[in-house]
Amino acid sequence: MGIKPKLLFGGDLKWNASDWTASDDRVRGGKSQSYLTPIPTDTALAEFHGHLDITALGAAGFASQRTTSATTTWDLSAYDGINLSIEDGDEKMYTFILKDELLDPDPESGRERASVNWEVDFRVPERKVEEEEEEEEVVVVDGKGRRKEGRAGAVYMPWKDFKPTYRGREMKDVEKPIDLESIRRVSLMTRSFFGTQEGDFSLTLRSIEAVTVDKEGEDGCVSAEKTGGDGEDQCSDPDPGNSIRKRSEELGGGMTAQQQPSQSWLQWIWARCFKR
Repeated sequence: MGIKPKLLFGGDLKWNASDWTASDDRVRGGKSQSYLTPIPTDTALAEFHGHLDITALGAAGFASQRTTSATTTWDLSAYDGINLSIEDGDEKMYTFILKDELLDPDPESGRERASVNWEVDFRVPERKVEEEEEEEEVVVVDGKGRRKEGRAGAVYMPWKDFKPTYRGREMKDVEKPIDLESIRRVSLMTRSFFGTQEGDFSLTLRSIEAVTVDKEGEDGCVSAEKTGGDGEDQCSDPDPGNSIRKRSEELGGGMTAQQQPSQSWLQWIWARCFKR
């Protein structure tokens, strides 16, 4: 049998605010602030939200939430990547981060020492609108009674897309790949990308899970090639409703992080100066 998705946060596990803590640019004198708040009316959902400031640190702001446990270890070696199920979000660029090493605190300052991050940048897919709804504005309200931003879907991030960084800079000469047998920390971040984005942000998540994919990209399955067989792909759940593509369609969109269009400097300047 194939391997079912491994739920890390959300869904049936529900979200717990005590599992997360802020790691914002305030540690460097910045003014950004982030929160991870379970939705009171639906504990299967949690909102990563706050304010991204670029005034205090010269356009170098960041706001993030990371897991609090220093003892939890996830073995994700049997899986092919991470799937984020996103209920609602804005147009900002976000970053998903994994760590496979936590260093002991600095003996003099007591602060945690920096180690390598493995990260992927992504945007929330645009929500699909049915043809009969296109002529009128569709107002969707979340668990807090607020209007949703119009973006939702699934974002799949295969391991090959995770880039090693150290203190925000990509590392080109990493000696070893990410240790998927010993993932120690999960983080969500939004940052200014040198002043190209700022202000309030909001990302409502349903779940974070590790998934396997078959040759056509459906989770919950292991391809015959991977299992060493020559027959059909093996799936732990034959229900096609469990596929990444199916769930993306239900939420209104979905793609891998690398398939998402990037914004050029010219596009950003045009949007900032002429589309207000």
